[in-house]
Amino acid sequence: MKTIYNNKFSALKFVLIAALGFGSFTSCTDDNVIALEPFNQVSEAAAFTTPALIELSVTGMYNAAQIGIYNGAGRGYPFGAAFVQQGDNRGEDAVNIAGFYQLTYTATYDPTTANNVFYWSDTYRLINRANLVLEGVEGAVSNGVITQEVANDYIGQAKFFRAIAHQELLWHFAKPYNDTPGATHLGVPYRDFAINTTESIDLALTLGRNTVAECYTRILEDLNDAEDLMDTKAERGGTLGIVRATKEAAIAFKTRAYLHMRNWPMVIAEGVKLNGIYSVTATPDGVFGDAGYNNSESIFSMENTALNNPGVNAALASQYNRRGLVAISPIIWRNPAWLVDDLRREEGVLVRTVGGVKYTNKYKDGVNYTDPSPVMRYSEVLLNMAEAYARIPGSEGLALTALNTVRNRSLASPATQQYLAANFPTPASLVEGIITERRIEFAMEGRRWPDIHRLQNDNLAPIVGIPAKVGNGTPPASAYTLGTPYAGPFGVQAFPYSAKEFLWPIPQQEVNNNPILATQQNPGW
Repeated sequence: MKTIYNNKFSALKFVLIAALGFGSFTSCTDDNVIALEPFNQVSEAAAFTTPALIELSVTGMYNAAQIGIYNGAGRGYPFGAAFVQQGDNRGEDAVNIAGFYQLTYTATYDPTTANNVFYWSDTYRLINRANLVLEGVEGAVSNGVITQEVANDYIGQAKFFRAIAHQELLWHFAKPYNDTPGATHLGVPYRDFAINTTESIDLALTLGRNTVAECYTRILEDLNDAEDLMDTKAERGGTLGIVRATKEAAIAFKTRAYLHMRNWPMVIAEGVKLNGIYSVTATPDGVFGDAGYNNSESIFSMENTALNNPGVNAALASQYNRRGLVAISPIIWRNPAWLVDDLRREEGVLVRTVGGVKYTNKYKDGVNYTDPSPVMRYSEVLLNMAEAYARIPGSEGLALTALNTVRNRSLASPATQQYLAANFPTPASLVEGIITERRIEFAMEGRRWPDIHRLQNDNLAPIVGIPAKVGNGTPPASAYTLGTPYAGPFGVQAFPYSAKEFLWPIPQQEVNNNPILATQQNPGW
């Protein structure tokens, strides 16, 4: 019998033969998918038979997004922690200290590398759970268990997760939108049906990759539906307005999608919908720690509690704080645009120093790991809009305003240190300034790799492949001395855009089991 597990802390756990990625369909069982020691079990057939069980099923999507599974234990795939850790370690603004993320950091992975394999399979696990909710909720409406009005919000949440999960996969397994005219190159399989029968498993094992353009069309369709169907932040109320998907979260993620599609007018059209609903916090630390659950800036975060979090081997406050496995790189620490008296450098607030090495202090609870995982903040929406304005002739003033709205709260003297038009004599310099601000503002939040990915072959602020990095291991304290930009040594080589390492390989288990994907493996793998 296919089974759904839940316990009193993490609500619902789906355990289906199709809950993992494609390759797991032929091997996983109820015993080896999730070892949870559940308090109770709910059959899949019963999961949508009462309003209470349906609510648990919807909550299960959040658990799938938060915890992920790595060899039977939680590891934060994709949105509980891994999106931050992988996004940081694929870029140059973090330094991997130990061996934990070394394969990601040095780009020495292969089709069997566990982090890549589980990133794929757990993200598709989340997608499948969203599809199961869609199927189950629609059936519950037909059976009179819940009203269409109640169902609409659940449907919106499921489509929200389906959209953002597919986009997350695109950044690691497919080339950026502008790689080919019309984005006709291969993306990822966009799965829009529940996999819970032999027939649906067989179908999934014969599906290939959609194009990147097709994926983004589907992502936007799902996010548009989510915006139309979900409750607003105000209707959710309080903390739930941050840790549950909302109408506003769908809008914010559309600004992110359009940014990657280089559709600048639509970035702005979506972003202005959030005017007056959110604002940046008064100080840069106002979105972290306990404040992360109740502030004016956080749009969507994953909730973590002492009893339900990605654990010692994944929680952000474990890896980045308690265990100190990843540090801030001297490359960004010594960037001249990050002013010496910027509040984001403040010791003990957003930064902590150990042996002269700089670590983030954004994730503060190194005991119980209760910090929220910051998936989307209003500051990102503002910087998305700033960049879009900067790329539209005649809108540079609006770009500068949005940029300063984010940056000024961190300045010791905004009146004298804020950016002026004279600081950016060309559109290229303005876009470069916005990208640099993104690197500073979102340091150690996983946003660097998506920017590296989308800026390949950019006309104003191009990044060439994977940048060179500080060597794997603990940097010397002298590497953090301010006054000049970091000029080396770089212990990890750069990779050109054409290198196979720019993309993660589709996991070997997938290509072994799916004859279509076997012909669509990323080049070189």
